[in-house]
Amino acid sequence: MKWNKYIFPALGMVLLCGAGTVRSQGQELAGAPPPGPGPDEIRHGGPMGGRMEILGFGEMHPGRVVAGAPFVAVATDSSVQTLADGNTINRTVQINISRDSQGRTRRELVFPGVGALAAAGQPKMFIMIFDPVAGTAYALHPDTKIAEKLPLPSGGKRPQGQGDVQAKFEARMQEEIASGILKKEDLGTQTIAGLSAQGTRYTRTIAAGQVGNAKAIVATSERWYAPDLQIVVKTAGNDPRLGERSFVVTSLQRQEPAGSLFTVPADYTIQAGKPRMHGKGPGGTAPPPVPPGE
Repeated sequence: MKWNKYIFPALGMVLLCGAGTVRSQGQELAGAPPPGPGPDEIRHGGPMGGRMEILGFGEMHPGRVVAGAPFVAVATDSSVQTLADGNTINRTVQINISRDSQGRTRRELVFPGVGALAAAGQPKMFIMIFDPVAGTAYALHPDTKIAEKLPLPSGGKRPQGQGDVQAKFEARMQEEIASGILKKEDLGTQTIAGLSAQGTRYTRTIAAGQVGNAKAIVATSERWYAPDLQIVVKTAGNDPRLGERSFVVTSLQRQEPAGSLFTVPADYTIQAGKPRMHGKGPGGTAPPPVPPGE
């Protein structure tokens, strides 16, 4: 079932509108992205790059539905941005992730509230549910009790030209590795949240003068992938233009989550969401390139 590659950018755009400045890499726990960067990771040098990576939802296209490997996990997503005057902006988001034996996923994002919520010390929550069995996806807003039903691509087919875009990206990445602009390193394995994970680091160097920069800019991105559960358990990125970013699974239990987590609560009002795709504004239709190796 491949069509779920393309629903997650729509989820990201919904979150872009509803989650303010929150950012999360928790989407990678949904399926099986390979331990390599997406196009914007290479372009921006971090695991979340620019664009929607400010929120962390730009790569919400797990490779496939993963059945028979349930878990419940907690992760944190953090960023540190240093301003020119030395001031820093720190953001931390807690992500509660569940996946059942059928491959259904739920992500709860808990982040500091803004405005009146911040003054009251109340957090903001946003929930995403993806059910490949029923062929549905919802974005839940607990504060308003609204569930946005998100449209799915019809038939689950790869959009026309998608393969060509991906092939060109992979070829470009190999060219940059060959030229020395991009460096790929095997970091070996380490145990994270009880899982053995394979690490890969990408280092991209932007030569002096290439973007008006007086000196070379070096940006790094690393990812730790646990093949046992087919999830990414840790990412870290450092880009002088964007700051430091990290995502890490802090705890994980192999257990079957409650089935009620993957249904819309009875007291929610269901509304139709609008299709918004990666790389386009509201109503756009261009899908993201598939991650390398898919």
